[in-house]
Amino acid sequence: MLVAPLKASVIGTRGFPGVEGGVERHCECLYTRLARKANILVYRRKPYVEPISDYEGVHFKDLPSTKLKGVEAVIHSLLATLAAFTSKPDVVHYHNIGPALFSPLLSLRSIPVVLTYHSPNYEHDKWGKVAKSVLRLSERVALKSASRVIFVNSHQMLRCGDESMSKAVFIPNGVEAPVAPSGTGALARFGLEPDGYVLSVGRITPEKGFDVLIRAFRAIAPEGFKLVVVGGVESERAYSEGLRELAEGAPVVFTGQLHGDDLAQMYANAALYVLASRNEGFPLALLEAMSYGLDVVVSDIPATHLVRLLPGDYFPMDSSSELAEVMNRKLVHPTRRAYELSSFDWDEVAEKTLVVYEAAIKEEGGML
Repeated sequence: MLVAPLKASVIGTRGFPGVEGGVERHCECLYTRLARKANILVYRRKPYVEPISDYEGVHFKDLPSTKLKGVEAVIHSLLATLAAFTSKPDVVHYHNIGPALFSPLLSLRSIPVVLTYHSPNYEHDKWGKVAKSVLRLSERVALKSASRVIFVNSHQMLRCGDESMSKAVFIPNGVEAPVAPSGTGALARFGLEPDGYVLSVGRITPEKGFDVLIRAFRAIAPEGFKLVVVGGVESERAYSEGLRELAEGAPVVFTGQLHGDDLAQMYANAALYVLASRNEGFPLALLEAMSYGLDVVVSDIPATHLVRLLPGDYFPMDSSSELAEVMNRKLVHPTRRAYELSSFDWDEVAEKTLVVYEAAIKEEGGML
């Protein structure tokens, strides 16, 4: 072990707590645990966070950024990489391929790099040709410069090539134990009744497939049920407005971003959870829904096969008619389910990540 607590700097998340996004949730769950055994510094993006210096043992350094799509991650990751270059921590942990574009700079000071590969962002429809080209370049740079690469998706790991496979490790996301909500106040605020709605949670972006879900829900028009979409809107205003036009006249509720007890109420009282995504790294919201015992319907994509579901839980991606059929069948007799989720333990994820850090430091010639 290191003589002093291991020092790790983290780049690639907008920040936490209370910031929407799968990477943000991943980082909050991971680093609040790692902070018990290591010195963790997270570089956050000022436009998204409240100015606090630490949270549950995790230290923060907030850097300037912007909310412009395609620009914010580049600006922030450059500034954060330069800050890490100056401070020289024991290891730098990047989250996703885009922010790791500048990671080769750290080799000039022999700072080991760990990359968590969450998803191939260039497959997302929201990016244009130039942005996708930059992301593909970032992927090549990130995989080459990293001492170790953590994949949350084992299917993606198998696509990474022989050179990267030699330093790759599969560590899936975890899930917190479900939190019992304090009541149903959030439901009342949105005009909802327990067991009277279908739920979907995620940032409002095209790859989440909310358009497919709304079309399917409208097709079956299940009596007594509403569709609830929980998620915030950032740069995808046109897509969001299109969803509202698509939902016009139907019992569809857009709640915006929810956290804490409000979100727990939504999970705890839903009749069915639907994930209609076209692309996912590892769907944390799906795991959360499963932890609350919700029956689920999911698109048939590689990421949804990382959890144990039944054949009847799937529908072909982008097929609103097939989704409508599966939802209709399940809503006839809504049920609760018990899932095997012991493989998705955040404490175990933290322990495995610490082992990866130590291996990267040892390989770089650091003191262990």
